[in-house]
Amino acid sequence: MKKYVKVYNSVKKDIVNENLLYGEKLPSKRNAAFIFGVSVITVERAYAALASEGYIDSKEKSGYFVTYSPDMFTIKSGKAEENFNINKFARKEEEKNAVSNEAEEYFPFSVYASAVRAVLSDYGESLMKRTDGSGSEVLKTAIKNYLKVYKNIETAEKNIIIGAGAEYLYGLIVELIGKNKIFAVETPSYGGIKKTYLSMGVKVEELALRADGIDSGELEKSRADVLHVTPYKSYPTMISATASKRAEYLSHVCKTGGYIVEDDYESEFSNIAKPTETLFGEAAEQSENSDKKARVIYVNTFTKTICPSVRVAYMILPEDLSDEYYKKFGFRSCPVPSLEQYAVAKILSDGSFVRHINRVRRTRRQNRQ
Repeated sequence: MKKYVKVYNSVKKDIVNENLLYGEKLPSKRNAAFIFGVSVITVERAYAALASEGYIDSKEKSGYFVTYSPDMFTIKSGKAEENFNINKFARKEEEKNAVSNEAEEYFPFSVYASAVRAVLSDYGESLMKRTDGSGSEVLKTAIKNYLKVYKNIETAEKNIIIGAGAEYLYGLIVELIGKNKIFAVETPSYGGIKKTYLSMGVKVEELALRADGIDSGELEKSRADVLHVTPYKSYPTMISATASKRAEYLSHVCKTGGYIVEDDYESEFSNIAKPTETLFGEAAEQSENSDKKARVIYVNTFTKTICPSVRVAYMILPEDLSDEYYKKFGFRSCPVPSLEQYAVAKILSDGSFVRHINRVRRTRRQNRQ
């Protein structure tokens, strides 16, 4: 584990456990470097990661202060929220995150073609056989291993379901949870989310986004059974939920007994080197320290990280829904061709996927400078 990640984890633990309270000042970078026995640059990286996720904030010439508290959720929108202009915010974020040429972020064609050739050679005619409904075990194992190392997510292969794009999985979630449930979505958000739910015949609530995530007042009033959120850079606003807001989401579904659908399509390209925190991972940590457990369905897709034509997505189901999936849909075939599944598994396993992600991150950092 990198030194700055150790510092990050230690400070985060103190904040979450309220050893460091909301508004409390952190040790200066120099003092923290002495306390942890590391360089000032290492502490600077750790503090930057904590700030990017909303645990702390810096004040000019004053230092770093804790901005996270599990009890700071507001029921009524404050003046700052009332005056929040989401269109103006979105324009600023779009400028900051602009990509000059989207095709430059596609996975290298020659590397993908090489993976396809290797798969054809290794598996031959077996690729023509039917794939089980939840997807190829080879791909599910590759995803499991990738998530453990690069996302701090641990799960079993049986909980991973492969689908032909995120919209396919949204529809599957409706079939699993029930069309009589109410689904809440961020507004604005990626149009395919709401359209898919409406096409499945479910009632949809729209919850307004603020600078730190969904408006607390609207979330409190929501009657939804399922909360669909994109915690990291929600499209098109590029708003990321703060650490306190993520804790609020988890607390909300613990109270309602519902589910969170966590849409995580962009966080691979986070500008911090450590894995971006997920609601799925935080819910797992929460369950270890409490009787309460928020149920989170994690959804991700390779359409963004490889290229738009690769219609491979996956979701991780909580144990109760995983069992229900196999009871209801175990007879189905996976809609993603075996060749494509094995090719994605190949680039996940041989390191070329991670090298591509790191290359895109470096390019984005250079473009921002």
